[in-house]
Amino acid sequence: MSVNDPKTRAMSADERPLVRHAERFRLAVAGGATIEGAGTIVRIGSKDGNSLRLQNETVSRYHFEIEPTPLGFVLRDLGSTNGTFVDGYRVRELYLPKRATIKAGEVTLAFEALGEEVPIALSREDRLGDVLGRSPAMRELFDLLERVAPKDLTVLLEGESGTGKERLAEAIHLKSPRAHKRFVVFDCAAVPASLMESELLGHERGAFTGADGRRIGRFEEAHGGTLFIDEIGELPIELQPKLLRVLEKREVRRVGGSQVIPVDVRVVAATNRDLVREVNRNTFREDLYYRLAVVRVRVPPLREREGDVPLLVEHFVRESLDGDEAATKEAIASITEENWQRLTSHPWPGNVRELRNFIERTMAITGGVDADSAPAARRPSNAPEGTVGPATLAGAAIDLARPFIEAREELLSHFEKGYLEAQLARHGGNISRAARAAGLDRMHFKRLLARHQRPDADE
Repeated sequence: MSVNDPKTRAMSADERPLVRHAERFRLAVAGGATIEGAGTIVRIGSKDGNSLRLQNETVSRYHFEIEPTPLGFVLRDLGSTNGTFVDGYRVRELYLPKRATIKAGEVTLAFEALGEEVPIALSREDRLGDVLGRSPAMRELFDLLERVAPKDLTVLLEGESGTGKERLAEAIHLKSPRAHKRFVVFDCAAVPASLMESELLGHERGAFTGADGRRIGRFEEAHGGTLFIDEIGELPIELQPKLLRVLEKREVRRVGGSQVIPVDVRVVAATNRDLVREVNRNTFREDLYYRLAVVRVRVPPLREREGDVPLLVEHFVRESLDGDEAATKEAIASITEENWQRLTSHPWPGNVRELRNFIERTMAITGGVDADSAPAARRPSNAPEGTVGPATLAGAAIDLARPFIEAREELLSHFEKGYLEAQLARHGGNISRAARAAGLDRMHFKRLLARHQRPDADE
Protein backbone atom coordinates (compact mmCIF):
# COMPACT_ATOMS: atom_id res chain seq x y z
CA MET A 1 0.00 0.00 0.00
CA SER A 2 1.49 3.31 -1.00
CA VAL A 3 1.49 6.52 0.97
CA ASN A 4 -0.94 7.91 -1.61
CA ASP A 5 -3.42 5.10 -1.04
CA PRO A 6 -6.66 6.46 0.47
CA LYS A 7 -6.36 3.93 3.28
CA THR A 8 -3.01 5.40 4.36
CA ARG A 9 -3.45 8.95 5.64
CA ALA A 10 -0.76 11.43 6.65
CA MET A 11 -0.92 12.32 10.33
CA SER A 12 2.30 14.29 10.75
CA ALA A 13 3.70 17.66 9.75
CA ASP A 14 6.27 16.20 7.33
CA GLU A 15 3.49 14.25 5.57
CA ARG A 16 4.92 10.93 6.64
CA PRO A 17 1.88 8.87 7.66
CA LEU A 18 1.96 7.72 11.28
CA VAL A 19 -1.22 5.69 10.89
CA ARG A 20 -2.61 3.45 8.20
CA HIS A 21 -6.24 2.42 8.05
CA ALA A 22 -7.04 -1.28 7.62
CA GLU A 23 -10.43 -2.56 6.55
CA ARG A 24 -12.40 -4.64 9.03
CA PHE A 25 -13.86 -8.01 8.13
CA ARG A 26 -16.28 -10.41 9.76
CA LEU A 27 -16.21 -14.20 9.83
CA ALA A 28 -19.33 -15.94 11.13
CA VAL A 29 -20.01 -19.64 11.69
CA ALA A 30 -23.42 -20.67 10.44
CA GLY A 31 -25.62 -20.58 13.55
CA GLY A 32 -22.62 -20.00 15.81
CA ALA A 33 -19.72 -17.75 16.77
CA THR A 34 -18.64 -14.57 15.00
CA ILE A 35 -15.29 -12.81 15.00
CA GLU A 36 -14.09 -9.56 13.45
CA GLY A 37 -10.56 -8.63 12.46
CA ALA A 38 -8.49 -5.87 10.87
CA GLY A 39 -4.80 -5.60 10.04
CA THR A 40 -3.70 -8.91 11.57
CA ILE A 41 -3.80 -12.57 10.55
CA VAL A 42 -6.64 -14.66 11.99
CA ARG A 43 -6.44 -18.44 12.12
CA ILE A 44 -9.27 -20.92 12.25
CA GLY A 45 -9.01 -24.52 13.48
CA SER A 46 -9.99 -27.03 16.11
CA LYS A 47 -7.23 -26.32 18.67
CA ASP A 48 -6.92 -23.71 21.36
CA GLY A 49 -4.80 -20.80 20.19
CA ASN A 50 -6.74 -20.18 16.99
CA SER A 51 -8.55 -16.87 16.59
CA LEU A 52 -11.73 -18.90 16.05
CA ARG A 53 -11.96 -22.44 17.37
CA LEU A 54 -14.21 -24.87 15.51
CA GLN A 55 -14.95 -27.95 17.63
CA ASN A 56 -15.65 -30.38 14.85
CA GLU A 57 -13.81 -33.60 14.02
CA THR A 58 -13.64 -32.71 10.31
CA VAL A 59 -11.69 -29.51 11.08
CA SER A 60 -7.89 -29.70 11.28
CA ARG A 61 -5.93 -28.33 14.23
CA TYR A 62 -5.00 -25.29 12.14
CA HIS A 63 -7.31 -25.31 9.15
CA PHE A 64 -7.00 -21.97 7.36
CA GLU A 65 -6.01 -18.36 7.92
CA ILE A 66 -7.04 -14.97 6.56
CA GLU A 67 -4.39 -12.27 6.16
CA PRO A 68 -5.22 -8.63 5.33
CA THR A 69 -2.79 -7.31 2.69
CA PRO A 70 -2.59 -4.08 0.67
CA LEU A 71 -4.16 -5.97 -2.25
CA GLY A 72 -7.03 -7.53 -0.30
CA PHE A 73 -7.81 -10.37 2.09
CA VAL A 74 -5.84 -13.56 1.39
CA LEU A 75 -7.17 -16.93 2.52
CA ARG A 76 -4.64 -19.76 2.89
CA ASP A 77 -5.38 -23.38 3.60
CA LEU A 78 -2.87 -24.60 6.18
CA GLY A 79 -2.48 -28.14 4.90
CA SER A 80 -5.84 -29.22 6.29
CA THR A 81 -6.94 -32.84 5.95
CA ASN A 82 -10.39 -32.17 4.52
CA GLY A 83 -9.61 -28.99 2.59
CA THR A 84 -10.90 -25.43 2.51
CA PHE A 85 -13.60 -24.47 0.02
CA VAL A 86 -14.60 -20.97 -1.10
CA ASP A 87 -17.95 -20.66 -2.86
CA GLY A 88 -17.82 -24.36 -3.66
CA TYR A 89 -14.24 -24.50 -4.99
CA ARG A 90 -11.41 -26.15 -3.09
CA VAL A 91 -8.58 -23.66 -2.67
CA ARG A 92 -5.05 -23.51 -1.34
CA GLU A 93 -4.61 -19.73 -1.48
CA LEU A 94 -6.67 -16.93 -3.00
CA TYR A 95 -7.85 -13.35 -2.59
CA LEU A 96 -11.34 -13.35 -1.12
CA PRO A 97 -14.20 -11.42 -2.74
CA LYS A 98 -16.12 -8.91 -0.60
CA ARG A 99 -18.51 -11.67 0.42
CA ALA A 100 -17.84 -15.40 0.33
CA THR A 101 -18.99 -18.70 1.77
CA ILE A 102 -16.12 -20.70 3.26
CA LYS A 103 -16.30 -24.37 4.20
CA ALA A 104 -13.77 -25.99 6.52
CA GLY A 105 -14.48 -29.70 6.71
CA GLU A 106 -18.22 -29.84 7.46
CA VAL A 107 -18.36 -26.34 9.00
CA THR A 108 -19.71 -23.45 6.93
CA LEU A 109 -18.63 -19.85 7.57
CA ALA A 110 -19.64 -16.54 6.01
CA PHE A 111 -16.92 -13.98 5.19
CA GLU A 112 -17.68 -10.29 4.67
CA ALA A 113 -15.41 -7.28 4.14
CA LEU A 114 -17.17 -4.57 6.14
CA GLY A 115 -15.82 -1.44 4.43
CA GLU A 116 -15.03 0.08 7.85
CA GLU A 117 -11.49 1.17 8.69
CA VAL A 118 -9.39 0.74 11.81
CA PRO A 119 -6.24 2.84 12.50
CA ILE A 120 -2.95 0.94 12.84
CA ALA A 121 0.14 2.72 14.15
CA LEU A 122 3.26 3.16 12.00
CA SER A 123 6.76 3.94 13.21
CA ARG A 124 8.12 7.45 12.65
CA GLU A 125 11.42 5.88 11.60
CA ASP A 126 12.39 4.49 8.21
CA ARG A 127 14.89 2.05 9.65
CA LEU A 128 15.31 -0.40 12.52
CA GLY A 129 18.94 -1.22 13.11
CA ASP A 130 20.36 -2.08 9.69
CA VAL A 131 16.94 -2.71 8.15
CA LEU A 132 15.56 0.08 5.93
CA GLY A 133 11.98 0.69 4.85
CA ARG A 134 9.67 3.66 4.25
CA SER A 135 6.67 1.61 3.13
CA PRO A 136 3.71 1.34 5.50
CA ALA A 137 4.27 -2.42 5.64
CA MET A 138 7.79 -1.99 7.02
CA ARG A 139 7.00 0.91 9.35
CA GLU A 140 4.13 -1.09 10.82
CA LEU A 141 6.66 -3.88 11.41
CA PHE A 142 9.14 -1.41 12.95
CA ASP A 143 6.44 -0.06 15.28
CA LEU A 144 5.66 -3.57 16.55
CA LEU A 145 9.30 -4.53 17.07
CA GLU A 146 10.12 -1.21 18.77
CA ARG A 147 7.45 -2.08 21.35
CA VAL A 148 8.47 -5.74 21.65
CA ALA A 149 12.26 -5.31 21.80
CA PRO A 150 12.52 -3.95 25.38
CA LYS A 151 10.38 -6.82 26.72
CA ASP A 152 11.99 -10.18 27.34
CA LEU A 153 9.63 -12.08 25.03
CA THR A 154 10.44 -14.91 22.63
CA VAL A 155 9.92 -13.78 19.03
CA LEU A 156 9.27 -15.85 15.91
CA LEU A 157 10.11 -14.12 12.62
CA GLU A 158 8.40 -15.67 9.61
CA GLY A 159 9.08 -14.74 6.01
CA GLU A 160 10.68 -15.70 2.73
CA SER A 161 14.43 -16.12 2.36
CA GLY A 162 16.28 -12.87 1.85
CA THR A 163 13.82 -10.61 3.69
CA GLY A 164 16.29 -9.64 6.43
CA LYS A 165 15.15 -11.75 9.37
CA GLU A 166 18.63 -12.05 10.91
CA ARG A 167 19.16 -8.28 10.73
CA LEU A 168 15.79 -7.72 12.39
CA ALA A 169 16.72 -10.19 15.12
CA GLU A 170 19.94 -8.27 15.78
CA ALA A 171 17.97 -5.00 15.83
CA ILE A 172 15.65 -6.50 18.48
CA HIS A 173 18.74 -7.43 20.52
CA LEU A 174 20.30 -3.97 20.20
CA LYS A 175 17.10 -2.26 21.35
CA SER A 176 16.72 -4.56 24.36
CA PRO A 177 18.24 -4.39 27.85
CA ARG A 178 20.53 -7.23 26.71
CA ALA A 179 22.27 -5.05 24.08
CA HIS A 180 25.56 -5.00 26.06
CA LYS A 181 25.72 -8.82 25.98
CA ARG A 182 26.33 -11.23 23.09
CA PHE A 183 24.14 -11.81 20.06
CA VAL A 184 24.74 -15.45 19.07
CA VAL A 185 23.55 -17.01 15.80
CA PHE A 186 22.70 -20.69 15.31
CA ASP A 187 21.63 -21.72 11.78
CA CYS A 188 19.79 -25.04 11.81
CA ALA A 189 20.22 -25.41 8.03
CA ALA A 190 24.00 -25.12 8.21
CA VAL A 191 24.68 -27.76 10.90
CA PRO A 192 24.48 -31.54 10.32
CA ALA A 193 21.60 -33.11 12.23
CA SER A 194 24.00 -35.37 14.12
CA LEU A 195 25.82 -32.35 15.59
CA MET A 196 22.87 -30.07 16.36
CA GLU A 197 22.37 -31.15 19.96
CA SER A 198 26.06 -30.71 20.74
CA GLU A 199 26.16 -27.32 19.00
CA LEU A 200 23.10 -26.03 20.87
CA LEU A 201 23.65 -27.58 24.31
CA GLY A 202 27.39 -28.30 24.36
CA HIS A 203 29.11 -31.56 25.27
CA GLU A 204 31.48 -33.05 27.82
CA ARG A 205 34.78 -34.68 26.99
CA GLY A 206 34.26 -38.24 25.76
CA ALA A 207 30.53 -37.75 25.18
CA PHE A 208 30.92 -39.24 21.67
CA THR A 209 33.64 -40.20 19.24
CA GLY A 210 35.71 -37.12 18.50
CA ALA A 211 34.66 -35.23 21.64
CA ASP A 212 38.24 -34.66 22.82
CA GLY A 213 37.34 -31.86 25.21
CA ARG A 214 34.48 -30.01 26.86
CA ARG A 215 32.60 -27.54 24.67
CA ILE A 216 29.92 -25.08 25.67
CA GLY A 217 26.88 -24.79 23.42
CA ARG A 218 25.16 -21.79 21.88
CA PHE A 219 22.83 -21.30 24.84
CA GLU A 220 25.76 -20.94 27.23
CA GLU A 221 27.57 -18.66 24.75
CA ALA A 222 24.53 -16.39 24.67
CA HIS A 223 24.09 -16.29 28.48
CA GLY A 224 22.79 -12.85 29.39
CA GLY A 225 22.22 -11.97 25.74
CA THR A 226 20.18 -13.14 22.75
CA LEU A 227 20.28 -16.41 20.82
CA PHE A 228 19.03 -16.18 17.24
CA ILE A 229 17.96 -19.62 15.93
CA ASP A 230 17.68 -19.36 12.16
CA GLU A 231 15.75 -21.82 9.97
CA ILE A 232 14.06 -23.32 13.03
CA GLY A 233 11.86 -25.36 10.69
CA GLU A 234 14.92 -27.50 9.86
CA LEU A 235 15.32 -28.63 13.50
CA PRO A 236 14.94 -32.45 13.60
CA ILE A 237 11.79 -33.66 15.32
CA GLU A 238 13.83 -35.72 17.82
CA LEU A 239 15.68 -32.63 19.04
CA GLN A 240 12.59 -30.46 19.41
CA PRO A 241 11.61 -31.75 22.90
CA LYS A 242 15.09 -30.88 24.17
CA LEU A 243 14.84 -27.34 22.83
CA LEU A 244 11.37 -27.01 24.36
CA ARG A 245 12.74 -28.07 27.74
CA VAL A 246 15.49 -25.45 27.57
CA LEU A 247 12.98 -22.74 26.69
CA GLU A 248 10.66 -23.73 29.53
CA LYS A 249 13.23 -24.52 32.26
CA ARG A 250 15.95 -22.04 31.21
CA GLU A 251 18.61 -24.65 31.88
CA VAL A 252 20.80 -26.94 29.77
CA ARG A 253 22.49 -30.27 30.27
CA ARG A 254 25.49 -30.81 28.01
CA VAL A 255 25.63 -34.00 25.95
CA GLY A 256 27.31 -36.64 28.08
CA GLY A 257 27.00 -34.52 31.21
CA SER A 258 24.89 -34.71 34.37
CA GLN A 259 25.20 -31.13 35.61
CA VAL A 260 22.23 -28.82 35.05
CA ILE A 261 23.44 -25.35 33.98
CA PRO A 262 21.10 -22.33 34.30
CA VAL A 263 21.00 -20.04 31.26
CA ASP A 264 19.55 -16.54 30.96
CA VAL A 265 18.87 -16.17 27.24
CA ARG A 266 16.33 -14.40 25.09
CA VAL A 267 15.45 -16.45 22.00
CA VAL A 268 14.52 -15.03 18.61
CA ALA A 269 13.78 -17.69 15.99
CA ALA A 270 13.23 -17.40 12.25
CA THR A 271 11.85 -19.60 9.50
CA ASN A 272 10.92 -19.42 5.84
CA ARG A 273 8.55 -22.33 6.36
CA ASP A 274 4.94 -22.15 7.49
CA LEU A 275 5.34 -23.85 10.87
CA VAL A 276 1.58 -24.19 11.29
CA ARG A 277 1.51 -26.38 8.18
CA GLU A 278 4.39 -28.38 9.66
CA VAL A 279 2.40 -28.83 12.89
CA ASN A 280 -0.52 -30.19 10.85
CA ARG A 281 1.90 -32.57 9.13
CA ASN A 282 3.33 -33.69 12.50
CA THR A 283 6.84 -32.61 11.48
CA PHE A 284 6.97 -29.80 14.05
CA ARG A 285 5.82 -30.04 17.65
CA GLU A 286 2.77 -27.98 18.49
CA ASP A 287 3.96 -27.19 22.02
CA LEU A 288 7.32 -25.95 20.71
CA TYR A 289 5.54 -23.77 18.14
CA TYR A 290 3.49 -22.13 20.89
CA ARG A 291 6.62 -21.58 22.98
CA LEU A 292 8.45 -19.91 20.09
CA ALA A 293 5.53 -17.84 18.77
CA VAL A 294 4.94 -15.76 21.90
CA VAL A 295 5.28 -12.84 19.50
CA ARG A 296 4.77 -13.96 15.90
CA VAL A 297 5.97 -11.51 13.25
CA ARG A 298 5.59 -11.83 9.48
CA VAL A 299 8.36 -10.05 7.56
CA PRO A 300 6.94 -8.86 4.21
CA PRO A 301 8.65 -9.80 0.94
CA LEU A 302 10.11 -6.97 -1.13
CA ARG A 303 7.27 -7.14 -3.69
CA GLU A 304 4.84 -6.04 -0.92
CA ARG A 305 7.00 -3.09 0.13
CA GLU A 306 5.82 -0.46 -2.32
CA GLY A 307 8.27 2.42 -2.64
CA ASP A 308 11.16 0.74 -0.80
CA VAL A 309 13.23 -0.33 -3.84
CA PRO A 310 14.63 3.19 -4.58
CA LEU A 311 15.60 3.61 -0.92
CA LEU A 312 17.37 0.24 -0.90
CA VAL A 313 19.07 0.82 -4.26
CA GLU A 314 20.56 4.10 -3.01
CA HIS A 315 21.71 2.40 0.21
CA PHE A 316 23.40 -0.48 -1.62
CA VAL A 317 25.03 1.88 -4.13
CA ARG A 318 26.39 3.93 -1.22
CA GLU A 319 27.76 0.76 0.42
CA SER A 320 29.46 -0.30 -2.83
CA LEU A 321 31.11 3.13 -3.00
CA ASP A 322 32.32 2.96 0.62
CA GLY A 323 30.01 5.75 1.73
CA ASP A 324 31.22 8.34 -0.81
CA GLU A 325 28.19 10.68 -0.92
CA ALA A 326 29.24 12.61 -4.03
CA ALA A 327 29.85 9.42 -5.99
CA THR A 328 26.58 7.97 -4.70
CA LYS A 329 24.57 10.99 -5.88
CA GLU A 330 26.23 10.80 -9.28
CA ALA A 331 25.52 7.05 -9.61
CA ILE A 332 21.87 7.45 -8.57
CA ALA A 333 21.38 10.42 -10.94
CA SER A 334 22.69 8.31 -13.83
CA ILE A 335 19.97 5.65 -13.43
CA THR A 336 17.57 6.11 -16.33
CA GLU A 337 13.80 6.21 -15.96
CA GLU A 338 13.62 2.93 -17.89
CA ASN A 339 16.04 1.32 -15.47
CA TRP A 340 14.08 2.58 -12.45
CA GLN A 341 10.96 1.06 -14.00
CA ARG A 342 12.74 -2.26 -14.36
CA LEU A 343 14.04 -2.18 -10.82
CA THR A 344 10.70 -1.30 -9.23
CA SER A 345 8.54 -3.65 -11.34
CA HIS A 346 10.73 -6.74 -10.90
CA PRO A 347 9.22 -9.11 -8.26
CA TRP A 348 12.64 -9.88 -6.68
CA PRO A 349 11.88 -13.50 -5.66
CA GLY A 350 15.15 -13.47 -3.69
CA ASN A 351 13.95 -10.30 -1.91
CA VAL A 352 16.39 -7.77 -0.44
CA ARG A 353 19.28 -10.21 -0.70
CA GLU A 354 18.74 -10.57 -4.45
CA LEU A 355 18.51 -6.79 -4.91
CA ARG A 356 21.71 -6.26 -2.89
CA ASN A 357 23.57 -8.89 -4.93
CA PHE A 358 22.39 -7.33 -8.19
CA ILE A 359 23.53 -3.83 -7.18
CA GLU A 360 26.90 -5.11 -5.97
CA ARG A 361 27.40 -7.04 -9.21
CA THR A 362 26.42 -4.26 -11.60
CA MET A 363 28.41 -1.65 -9.66
CA ALA A 364 31.50 -3.86 -9.71
CA ILE A 365 31.21 -4.70 -13.42
CA THR A 366 29.95 -1.45 -14.94
CA GLY A 367 30.67 1.17 -12.26
CA GLY A 368 26.96 2.04 -12.14
CA VAL A 369 23.47 0.56 -12.09
CA ASP A 370 23.51 -0.65 -15.69
CA ALA A 371 20.17 -0.67 -17.53
CA ASP A 372 21.23 -3.51 -19.81
CA SER A 373 21.93 -5.85 -16.89
CA ALA A 374 18.92 -4.86 -14.79
CA PRO A 375 16.05 -7.35 -14.52
CA ALA A 376 13.38 -6.59 -17.10
CA ALA A 377 10.17 -7.98 -18.51
CA ARG A 378 10.61 -8.46 -22.26
CA ARG A 379 7.75 -8.41 -24.74
CA PRO A 380 8.06 -11.28 -27.23
CA SER A 381 8.43 -10.24 -30.87
CA ASN A 382 5.09 -11.85 -31.76
CA ALA A 383 3.16 -10.17 -28.93
CA PRO A 384 0.83 -7.24 -29.70
CA GLU A 385 2.12 -3.77 -28.88
CA GLY A 386 1.45 -2.87 -25.25
CA THR A 387 1.35 -6.46 -23.97
CA VAL A 388 3.82 -8.47 -21.95
CA GLY A 389 3.90 -12.25 -21.64
CA PRO A 390 5.20 -14.71 -21.35
CA ALA A 391 8.01 -12.62 -19.90
CA THR A 392 11.56 -13.20 -18.77
CA LEU A 393 12.60 -11.93 -15.35
CA ALA A 394 16.18 -12.58 -14.26
CA GLY A 395 16.35 -15.43 -16.76
CA ALA A 396 13.25 -17.31 -15.54
CA ALA A 397 10.20 -17.65 -17.75
CA ILE A 398 6.98 -16.21 -16.35
CA ASP A 399 3.55 -16.82 -17.83
CA LEU A 400 1.52 -13.72 -16.99
CA ALA A 401 -1.68 -15.55 -17.96
CA ARG A 402 -1.34 -17.73 -14.84
CA PRO A 403 -2.51 -16.76 -11.33
CA PHE A 404 0.06 -14.90 -9.22
CA ILE A 405 0.49 -17.69 -6.65
CA GLU A 406 1.18 -20.36 -9.29
CA ALA A 407 3.54 -18.09 -11.23
CA ARG A 408 5.47 -17.18 -8.07
CA GLU A 409 5.88 -20.81 -7.02
CA GLU A 410 7.09 -21.75 -10.50
CA LEU A 411 9.64 -18.91 -10.48
CA LEU A 412 10.98 -19.86 -7.05
CA SER A 413 11.16 -23.52 -8.04
CA HIS A 414 12.99 -22.54 -11.25
CA PHE A 415 15.54 -20.52 -9.28
CA GLU A 416 16.07 -23.22 -6.64
CA LYS A 417 16.53 -26.01 -9.19
CA GLY A 418 18.85 -23.91 -11.37
CA TYR A 419 20.98 -22.78 -8.41
CA LEU A 420 21.38 -26.28 -6.96
CA GLU A 421 22.23 -27.88 -10.30
CA ALA A 422 24.71 -25.11 -11.15
CA GLN A 423 26.49 -25.54 -7.81
CA LEU A 424 26.53 -29.30 -8.30
CA ALA A 425 27.95 -29.01 -11.81
CA ARG A 426 30.57 -26.52 -10.61
CA HIS A 427 31.80 -29.07 -8.06
CA GLY A 428 31.78 -32.13 -10.29
CA GLY A 429 28.57 -33.57 -8.88
CA ASN A 430 29.96 -33.72 -5.32
CA ILE A 431 27.16 -32.88 -2.86
CA SER A 432 29.43 -32.15 0.10
CA ARG A 433 31.52 -29.58 -1.79
CA ALA A 434 28.45 -28.03 -3.45
CA ALA A 435 26.66 -27.76 -0.10
CA ARG A 436 29.66 -26.02 1.52
CA ALA A 437 29.83 -23.54 -1.36
CA ALA A 438 26.10 -22.85 -1.01
CA GLY A 439 26.37 -22.35 2.76
CA LEU A 440 24.00 -25.26 3.42
CA ASP A 441 24.18 -28.44 5.45
CA ARG A 442 24.85 -31.45 3.19
CA MET A 443 21.63 -33.23 4.19
CA HIS A 444 19.60 -30.07 3.61
CA PHE A 445 21.23 -29.66 0.17
CA LYS A 446 20.46 -33.30 -0.58
CA ARG A 447 16.81 -32.92 0.46
CA LEU A 448 16.45 -29.92 -1.84
CA LEU A 449 17.97 -31.89 -4.71
CA ALA A 450 15.57 -34.76 -4.06
CA ARG A 451 12.68 -32.32 -4.26
CA HIS A 452 13.79 -31.60 -7.84
CA GLN A 453 14.48 -35.28 -8.61
CA ARG A 454 18.28 -35.19 -8.65
CA PRO A 455 19.23 -38.18 -6.42
CA ASP A 456 22.13 -39.28 -8.67
CA ALA A 457 24.81 -36.92 -7.35
CA ASP A 458 28.00 -38.13 -5.68
CA GLU A 459 28.47 -37.78 -1.95
